[in-house]
Formats: sequence, structure tokens, C-alpha cells
Amino acid sequence: MTELTSNQKAPFIGGNYFDKYRSKNPIHRILMRGFLSSIRSLLSKIEYESVLEVGCGPGDLAAAVVPPSATYLGIDIDAKQIEMARDRYPKLSFKVGSAYDLPVESKSRDLVIACEVLEHLEDPARALAEIDRVAKEWVLISVPREPLWRILNMARGKYWSSLGNTPGHVQHFSRRAIRRFVQSRFAILDERFPFPWTTVLAELRRNP
Repeated sequence: MTELTSNQKAPFIGGNYFDKYRSKNPIHRILMRGFLSSIRSLLSKIEYESVLEVGCGPGDLAAAVVPPSATYLGIDIDAKQIEMARDRYPKLSFKVGSAYDLPVESKSRDLVIACEVLEHLEDPARALAEIDRVAKEWVLISVPREPLWRILNMARGKYWSSLGNTPGHVQHFSRRAIRRFVQSRFAILDERFPFPWTTVLAELRRNP
């Protein structure tokens, strides 16, 4: 991998866009209910007043799981997604920004959410370090569960030439791999495994 200077941004690898939150497919709807249920279950374990979402897309996750009482800011590298989010959810705040250079102050957000983002990043460790910088208490992360994700793609006849890899996915996290990755900076509080994702709730490490 090419080394980056301090003022360079590692690239975000965009892929195909599928609006899973509005799909009419009954299987997709069942899967999304399980995914959102897992996120709500994890968030019910903590108390927070301010939220930063990294890779917020059009804002659908925040609208589904973040309580109106919380101060929220969604960040996404894609200006079109931010424009869509602002149109859909005018009561929430959104801003164009990079996961490698989050436009908020250090230790300024009680909770940082990064759902289905890390698999798109050439340098996820750099993004995790930036999440560590801005998080005050909690971190919530989700990723597609590999190799299950690719197997399911192939089972439905998708992306055979790429062995089932969804376009734009450049990282592939098994349950064990994402656990190790998150633990490199945070202490894991709890996990959920909604088919076919892994969701992790972690907290900042406390100094002894």
C-alpha cells in the first residue's frame, strides 16, 4: 500500500448504491428489521446526548435509531448523499467530510457511529484512529460479515466474476477480524450478529 503524507487522504472506494431501507423485497425487509433491531438493542445499553455518524449516506440509519433528543451530525464524503439526507431529514444536521479528517473537535461526541463504512476504506485503521480522536465515550460499528456476505451474493447470482465481492468493498471482516480491529483502540462492550452483519458496541479504553 502506498504511504500517505500527513495532508493526504486515503481514498474512499464507492460501489453500487442500493436503497435497502426502502426495498420492497420481503427478504430485504426481514434482514433490515434484524439489522435495525440489533442497533437499537446495543444503543439501549448506553446513555448519550451527542452523536456523530461517519458515512451517514442519505441519513436513513440516523432517522431510524437516533432519538430526537440527541444532538446529531452526519458526515459523508459524497455530496449527493448529503444533499439527499438534507432533503429527507431537514431536522437533522449533515455535512460533507472524510472519515480520515472528521470536521469536529477532539472528544466532542458521546457516540460515534460507523455502519457499513470500514469495508469501503483503503485505510480503515486511519479512520478508526480519527474516530478514536473525536469519540468521548462510545463507538458503534457494523460491517458485512465475511465470507458469508460474498457467499450470499454468489448464491443469488451476483458478482460471480469477483467471487461474490460487492463493488466497492476493499476490506473483508470476519467476526474475529472486526473484533480484533475494534479492540486495537477500544474495549468491546457488546456485539450482535444480525444476518449477515456484525455489529459492535465499544467504549474508550480507560487509563488505569
